[in-house]
Amino acid sequence: MGAALVAVCTALALTTIVAQRAYLLGNLDERVTDSAERSQGGLQRREGEQSDTDLGFLAERGQAVGTVAARFDDDGHVIVAEVVTGDGHQQVLTAAQRAALAGITTDGTLHTRSLPGLGTYRVTALGGDGVPVLTGLPMDDVQELIGRLVVVEAVVAVVGLTAAGVVCAVVIRRQLRPLDRVAATAVEVSRSPLGHGEVTALTRVPDRDTDPGSEAGQVGAALNRMIDHVESSLAERQRGEEEMRRSEERMRRFLADASHELRTPLASIAGYAELMNRGTERIEASLAWRRVSAESARMTGLVEDLLLLARLDEGRPLQVAEVDLASLVAEAVWDARAAGEDHNWQLALFLDAPALVVGDEARLHQVVANLLANARMHTPVGTTVIASVEATDAHCVIRVRDDGPGIPPSLLPTVFERFTRADASRSRTTGKEGGSGLGLAIVDAITAAHDGHIHVESALGHTEFIIDLPRAGTTPTTDRSASPASVSV
Repeated sequence: MGAALVAVCTALALTTIVAQRAYLLGNLDERVTDSAERSQGGLQRREGEQSDTDLGFLAERGQAVGTVAARFDDDGHVIVAEVVTGDGHQQVLTAAQRAALAGITTDGTLHTRSLPGLGTYRVTALGGDGVPVLTGLPMDDVQELIGRLVVVEAVVAVVGLTAAGVVCAVVIRRQLRPLDRVAATAVEVSRSPLGHGEVTALTRVPDRDTDPGSEAGQVGAALNRMIDHVESSLAERQRGEEEMRRSEERMRRFLADASHELRTPLASIAGYAELMNRGTERIEASLAWRRVSAESARMTGLVEDLLLLARLDEGRPLQVAEVDLASLVAEAVWDARAAGEDHNWQLALFLDAPALVVGDEARLHQVVANLLANARMHTPVGTTVIASVEATDAHCVIRVRDDGPGIPPSLLPTVFERFTRADASRSRTTGKEGGSGLGLAIVDAITAAHDGHIHVESALGHTEFIIDLPRAGTTPTTDRSASPASVSV
């Protein structure tokens, strides 16, 4: 930028000097020509009174100091030449000075000659119909003026460039302050421990330095966008690492729990088998055999539950068909009534449209059956359990609620995790062997496989599991009432 400014100023100064020099020389040439014409006219007026060497016209008024005049012979050689001195008199030129005027033709052409002792002159010679005469004016004043002009232009240029440089330095420094702050922000971000540790909020460029109307603001805004991207990427990486750690922890806990669950029935089977090998009495052998069968069935159920969860985790496709949730839930309630007659079982239907979903009927029945079994196992005798179905144009909702003691708050966040068991406050009997802790995990996995979701709300006297499934088709809502149809079974 500084070099460009110097070049511009230099070009302007040279242009000014050349223009002024051309103007001054042009003005001098006009004066020389006018003086030559006036001198020739003066000779013509003195015709008959003069000799071939007469330069008396130089004594006339109006002749400038330093004016040179000369006469030619018939061969064009200068025969006489004089100059007007400072006191108004004429002084004859020397032979050397006359020799400097040789070779000038009388065609009006302007010439520059250096006369020894007098300086540089601008001269011309006129002939034509008049008396040939040579006239010249000194150029020293013009050259001195041009020299002073050059000095003035140089001084002005230097002063101007200095002032412009100072102003530019101040302006540029002020304009670069936002870039300094942007650079400081970038340095601070580069010093953050991005490769390890918890992701913290990275420093941003201040809003005042992100104005899109300036180049510095555009750089600041671009840096902020880059920092946003880096921060989101780091947060995503950290979430992935945290999820991986949680997954590994769940896997270790799952393997430990599964090993424990399988070891218990295997130990029982081994013990009863040993008892049978000892040749015990027939009654004891029959009891041992029944216990072996029961523990084998328990272990088989646990293995089947684990295999089901594994298939669901792998995303294996389910049987797909149109399922009527109202009928499915009603059948599940009847089954629960047969298994637990000491509870009050109720069915409620809130149907604005047919409760139809697309999915695996057997797995959806397993979902409802697990929820009802969970309520039966963990609530006291006489508890009311209500299973309801709601259907709208877009969703079908299954609710299973009871008025039992509720789920402890500490257990709610992990209630759908595998091998999670309720404590004794949720069990309706003490000392009774509980389930494997996979029932609600299976419910959650099957619901997710049907693009639905499940959540639980629990307090003392009210526990409710809510399953939301997408409804099959887009059957329009009818005008019939949405009042519930409640059935006690």
